[in-house]
Amino acid sequence: MVEGVVIAQDLDMCFQKLVMVGGGGGNWKDLPMELLLRILSLADDRTVIVASGVCTGWRDAVSLGLVSLNISWCKNNMNNLLLSLAPKFTKLQTLSLRQNTPQLEDNSIEAIVSWCHELADLDLSKSLKLTDSSLYAVAHGCPLLTKLNISGCPTFGDAALVYLTSFCKNLKSLNLCGCVKAASDRALQAIAYNCSQMQYLNLGWCDSVTDAGVTSLAFGCPDLRSLDLCGCVLITDESVIALASKCIHLRSLGLYYCQNITDKAMYSLANSRSKSSIVKHDNDLWESVKSSSSTSSNSGRSRYENDEEGLEKLNISQCTALTPPAVQAVCDSFPSLHTCAGRHSLIISGCLNLTSVHCLCALQARRVAGSNLSSHPHAH
Repeated sequence: MVEGVVIAQDLDMCFQKLVMVGGGGGNWKDLPMELLLRILSLADDRTVIVASGVCTGWRDAVSLGLVSLNISWCKNNMNNLLLSLAPKFTKLQTLSLRQNTPQLEDNSIEAIVSWCHELADLDLSKSLKLTDSSLYAVAHGCPLLTKLNISGCPTFGDAALVYLTSFCKNLKSLNLCGCVKAASDRALQAIAYNCSQMQYLNLGWCDSVTDAGVTSLAFGCPDLRSLDLCGCVLITDESVIALASKCIHLRSLGLYYCQNITDKAMYSLANSRSKSSIVKHDNDLWESVKSSSSTSSNSGRSRYENDEEGLEKLNISQCTALTPPAVQAVCDSFPSLHTCAGRHSLIISGCLNLTSVHCLCALQARRVAGSNLSSHPHAH
């Protein structure tokens, strides 16, 4: 409360200075809404919350103009704070409620989603006190949801997640890291069936996930860009083969500690490069035919010219069954994968037998270094 008074006093002082500079007079509470919102856009979220309590005019202005709020800074009484804010901030589209210590309870989540129907991005990570009731409430109250983070919430069950996907069908990003009960094969099959637009999915340390769930995702979510399967110890080559075949836009794949993965999975990834290039080439060719202004050079574009598609990050740390030729084949197929210093995107820690794998940059650097030494025979 003392902090709120101090902030209000600071705002008052700032306004008085503006009045003195402008040579005018007036009440700082009568600021035009547009000016007020512009000023508050430069303030932190705590200041915005305090400002919303100055007067009814400011409360209404903030209510209409505030679309993003982060109260992860609140270390105590976050639940009560959220209950008081829910009726005020009804236009919120992004809300971060990440906690270091569990504070939120189901009643605050139910309040938020009953008032804030425009929420598209919701972060409930580390909410250890929440139950399935919160997910059911989100399902009914947030039909526009595209991004949900419930990582570190082991209390949620798969039935609630299945239910949520049947209502929130626009989900594109879902973080389930550590949700060992919610992230079951049944839930992944529901995501594949209901959320075909899914692009970013984190299943880290969800150790009950099997090939059945991952292959369902590959077939149902062909636009996947990032998939983290770190610690999903039950998956095998079957999962990676399905992803390589169906998810041609995949840019990041995490397979840390997936020790059932073998060279077969790596070669399927390497071969997927040529398949996706053919699809890209065919699409470019069709576009060039449709466009009367296209030149013949567009239709003759190399299948391997565009490096923007394909894997940019691959984590195969602790995948000890892999051999250098297979991993090198993946590295050669995707120029955006790097083993060179400062650009590590092919992560192979814990795989001592893969130290001979190098990206094109590293190989070129070695050649340059070698040529420099050979051009100075008396350097030693």
